[in-house]
Amino acid sequence: MLVARDELKELMKKKFMAAGMHENHADDMAEVLAWSSERGLHSHGEVRVEYYTERISKGGMTIDPKVTWTQTGPCSGILDADNGCGYPFAIEGMQKAIDMAKENGIGFVGVANVSHTGAIGYYTEMAAKQGMIGLSCTQSDPMVIPYGGAEPFYGTNPIALAAPTADDRIVSFDMATTVQAWGKILDAKSAGRSIPEGWAVDEDGSPVTDPHKVNALVAIAGPKGYGLMMMVDILSGVLLGVPAGKHVSSMYHDLSEGRRLGHLNVAINPEYFCGADEFRAHMSEVLDELNAVKPGVGFDKVYWPGQRAQMRIQATKDAGGIEIVDDIYDYLVSDDLYRHSWDHKNRFAE
Repeated sequence: MLVARDELKELMKKKFMAAGMHENHADDMAEVLAWSSERGLHSHGEVRVEYYTERISKGGMTIDPKVTWTQTGPCSGILDADNGCGYPFAIEGMQKAIDMAKENGIGFVGVANVSHTGAIGYYTEMAAKQGMIGLSCTQSDPMVIPYGGAEPFYGTNPIALAAPTADDRIVSFDMATTVQAWGKILDAKSAGRSIPEGWAVDEDGSPVTDPHKVNALVAIAGPKGYGLMMMVDILSGVLLGVPAGKHVSSMYHDLSEGRRLGHLNVAINPEYFCGADEFRAHMSEVLDELNAVKPGVGFDKVYWPGQRAQMRIQATKDAGGIEIVDDIYDYLVSDDLYRHSWDHKNRFAE
């Protein structure tokens, strides 16, 4: 069914507050989820509400965290969130990075001991809207084999970047470092379809096309994706002094426990390099040139990263709302905190 963005955000916010979250944190969380939903990223939108509400209710997020900020240099610092909700502290961390970049050209801020931070493209776009280049990366729980391995070690470990232009366009991409998301394998399971070879492996580390035999996902481009996963884990895990690699906590194993995740935000001020005006003008030129590239067979146009997301946002506005599953809407308007337990499931929420 169609739900207006503002209504969807308010319904999600009320659920988080009913579970015990303070209004300001609930508002930040609902805003990032609504941002994801209006871009068609439902796996990081309203679909997550019931899981978060259960974790909050069971004490797996600290409602009143003892947050500490340590500025370790003119361009660096660590925000320790004491297992608080990931969204508001990732926002705060990026804003601190932006403020540093305004003063000194770059801001490098780690957010340590935090819960899940959702779609990290939101934080990079914060930087782009303030004239900065934004970079973010974050850990996730192990479900991907290292290249040549047979058992999970790294998570999907996403990377995001956003940059401003001389007009209203923002270059923005947010990508997992796996060939496909677990959700695609769930879809194949429910539909009784096979999956393409190269998406996942079985318990022996052999490629598998039966979605019921999947034991782990596979990195993009083999050793290259494996290297990117390690890079993310180093920057958002090892560097911040939180558990890394196969020691990253499970999203579902025990919802009463904190997760101690790491997240990194970087802001770069173009004024300290080629100059802000020149950078933005050149970025606009690049986007125009990309759109003018002759499309390949089977394609209608070359789109710049983030362009399709903007088209989806406009489509939701034209449609009068965001299309969500009826059952999720029924849950959001109900008095239930959660209807079925996400607790004590495996890394694939099964």
